[in-house]
Amino acid sequence: MVGKVSATDLERLVFTRLGSADPAVIQGPEYGEDTAAIQVGEETLVVNSDPISLAVDRVGTLGVMVACNDVAASGGTPRWLTNVCILPEDGERTLDRITHQIDEAATELGVQVVGGHAEYSAELSRPLLSMTCIGTTDRYVPTSGAAPGDLILLTGEAGIEGTAILASDFHEELDGQVEERVLSNATDLFEKISILDAASVLTSHATAMHDPTEGGVLAGLVELAVSSSVEFAVERGAIPVRPETKTLCAAMEVDPLRIFGSGALLATIPEAEREAALAALADNGIPATVIGRVNAAPDDDGRVLLDEETLASPVEDDLYDLWE
Repeated sequence: MVGKVSATDLERLVFTRLGSADPAVIQGPEYGEDTAAIQVGEETLVVNSDPISLAVDRVGTLGVMVACNDVAASGGTPRWLTNVCILPEDGERTLDRITHQIDEAATELGVQVVGGHAEYSAELSRPLLSMTCIGTTDRYVPTSGAAPGDLILLTGEAGIEGTAILASDFHEELDGQVEERVLSNATDLFEKISILDAASVLTSHATAMHDPTEGGVLAGLVELAVSSSVEFAVERGAIPVRPETKTLCAAMEVDPLRIFGSGALLATIPEAEREAALAALADNGIPATVIGRVNAAPDDDGRVLLDEETLASPVEDDLYDLWE
């Protein structure tokens, strides 16, 4: 069994076991919500935890970027990080590489590592990194805020993170199938994973935002729609995909919309905010595309209509089969 726990199991085994209620908690655990929001004095803390368990080559970079992205996608400014790093027995060199990557990425984003834990485990063949990011905001934006009549906006392109992972972790398999220039360009996409600028621009316009990670853009759309109890009508052809992504996905026989999607930001915005939001993104050099519309859902059961396909369950990432 690989991938995210189902919504049913989360409801049954996780969300009913949360300890004592605290009135300071604005947003607690719910399906599709990547962060918690906690009122502390005049500020709202935004907290996220995310693991990197399969990608190997740039695990430290991904750990920092993904955790910070989730805080930013909730309207927060990432400020502090803690991490738990569990390594294979011979992992001293791996720890050196990972901590160097964490330091580099955290410095780039202006956040500080304030704690964590590291240990070795004979049970692991690849490192496991779990990163927690804490930030602050004066306007928390949930995943569950999409409303009928909203437009669905995507900044960036689908599968940016997955493309970089394919080019690095599966370089040997792709060597000979894909030009080295394309592989090099794809690897460079690790530098395009942060969505902090896009989230900062959209926070004042959006009703909901979400950072698509595992399962890609499709998983992100499903999580937004289901958590908001609405229907998303989306055209596959409207979703932008980079040439490198198309080439690598074709070579490895995976769907660009179903591979790790960090580097893109999904947001829903009222129709009245369309021009202002797109203009603000353009002013900051951030590409954005309207990819669909939010409708009322029959019986309030959230779902995504992708052309002729209906999606209402968690989407498994196509890269899992490659790692296995």
